[in-house]
Amino acid sequence: MIARHVIASLLLLAPLHAAEGWWNKDWTHRQKITINTGADAAKLSGPVENAAVLVRLHEGNFQFAHAATDGSDLRFVTDDGTVLPHEIEKFDGMVDGGFIWVKVPSLAAGNTTVNLYYGAANPSAVPAAKTTDVHDEALVWHFADRGAAPADATANGNNGSIALTTSEGAIIGSGARLLGADPVTVVASPSLDFGGGFTWSAWVKPNALQAGAEIFRRGDFRIALDQGVPVVTVGGQRSTPGQPVAPASWTHLAVTAEAGKVSLFVNGEPVSQLVAALPVLDGPLTIGGAEAGSRFVGEIDELEISKGARSADWVKFAAISQGGTDAGQRTVTLGEVEGGEGGGGHSNALEHMMLFGDIAKNMMFDGWIAIGVCVIMIVVGWTVAFQKFNYLNTVQKGTRAFLQQWEELSADLTALDHNDPAGIESLEGGADDRTRNLIKSSPLYQIYHIGSKEIRHRLDRDKDRTKGLSGRSIQAVRAALDRGLVRETHRLTKGLVYLTISIAGGPYVGLLGTVVGVMITFAIISKSGEVDVNSIAPGIASALLATVAGLVVAIPALFIYSYLNSRIKETTSDMHVFIDEFVAKMAEFYPPAGESSPYAPTNNDKAA
Repeated sequence: MIARHVIASLLLLAPLHAAEGWWNKDWTHRQKITINTGADAAKLSGPVENAAVLVRLHEGNFQFAHAATDGSDLRFVTDDGTVLPHEIEKFDGMVDGGFIWVKVPSLAAGNTTVNLYYGAANPSAVPAAKTTDVHDEALVWHFADRGAAPADATANGNNGSIALTTSEGAIIGSGARLLGADPVTVVASPSLDFGGGFTWSAWVKPNALQAGAEIFRRGDFRIALDQGVPVVTVGGQRSTPGQPVAPASWTHLAVTAEAGKVSLFVNGEPVSQLVAALPVLDGPLTIGGAEAGSRFVGEIDELEISKGARSADWVKFAAISQGGTDAGQRTVTLGEVEGGEGGGGHSNALEHMMLFGDIAKNMMFDGWIAIGVCVIMIVVGWTVAFQKFNYLNTVQKGTRAFLQQWEELSADLTALDHNDPAGIESLEGGADDRTRNLIKSSPLYQIYHIGSKEIRHRLDRDKDRTKGLSGRSIQAVRAALDRGLVRETHRLTKGLVYLTISIAGGPYVGLLGTVVGVMITFAIISKSGEVDVNSIAPGIASALLATVAGLVVAIPALFIYSYLNSRIKETTSDMHVFIDEFVAKMAEFYPPAGESSPYAPTNNDKAA
């Protein structure tokens, strides 16, 4: 698994070389698909016409990051520039999986090549062919519609009658479970006229070996597994029994019927022939057993019914190319990525971010609750941070302007008329209106203002400044300054609690969403009985998205809080220093009675 990821990463980092004969420059990436029908792969004896070729995409052979998330930019083009019809059964870059059906008009003996283009910014520049043109069968069921009746992939509209239980991780994407309940029926239609013969094929996986487990019936024509042995019954005639299929494993069954001959194939190889005339087949089709005692219990995938008898090579190619054997992997291969001259490619970063949209599609309700709480914390936390940034910047500018005025004023604190409130606010005329408004935002100014008021109250009766300030008065003034310090500190730290809540609570909220999501995912898996990466990965990925949201809340909040807290500590330290300086200046310029102040007015000053 690690090696696969390393190889995929190297492919993404490898430089794309210029390609010749580029089909359309709007598409930036190309890979050559080789369909091998030779002896080392499908081993066909002749050509196959109008084959619907299954192309499997995974992280080891395709660069999902460079394609549209829904696969809408995929184009399959022949060497002469013909755009081939294709149908996307599944395309999920989140788990790096894709199943694409491509109609190839003719598969010659040996190798046939088709070019896969992707990476177009505007896929509508060359519209894709209709998906219903891919199959020339009368009925094709991929069982890819979860929770719905089987839908016909052809234009004939031969849909199933009832919804089936989805089987995750079937032979090709998702399949269906037949649990022995009511069968699926298809009403008769002109497209299902089998008067000239027909071909029936499907992948089946019996849970256990049953007696007379009927898979398909139309009138007197039946296909069944009798104790695991594939048999065909036409009227009263029954095909020669062969070897039983293995229970709990996928097997490809196919039957071709034409005038006077019915052939049975298992995994692409003929095992039995029945010489019998076809009865009139004009009634409804039944899948899963028409009667209670003959119900097939197991899984089924990729049911196809064609008008007319297909060749043995057609059946063999379908079985080998759709299966997961080594021969099947050699039958359809993707070459290296080529880069063209187009300019319509996607940004890797953008495609990477778009994966989060795919993950969110599988998010459960409780996960959305966790993400909603995280979003609220982000909005509140960032709002507080923005306001605090602006406030601290204003405080810093105001403090800088105040300290410039304080340097002059502190040289003689007695020059400040404490009985003049206007003089105190204007720092005795040392600041203009604009500077004064800016200074008022500084916590140092607020402390200075408190100290000036306290001095004024104590000097109201000492016009000549002869009594000064006693030690108790200075202590009382300092207590008032400390009170102002506490208030300004509260104002500086107001709202930071929301950032601490985001730091501490964000990861826990995200973790709660993840744990609940994982718990529900495993409960669903336990109930359905499917244990494979396709059923586990989407639920786990969406559950982990809640943890990502919690970390997105906490990590920026942690950095912002640390930065803001450091600036607040600097401002608080400045206030402590200013209080010490203010008290020292106050004690110097207003000594207690009995001590002379060098700044007190002399007798000569009084006489003057």
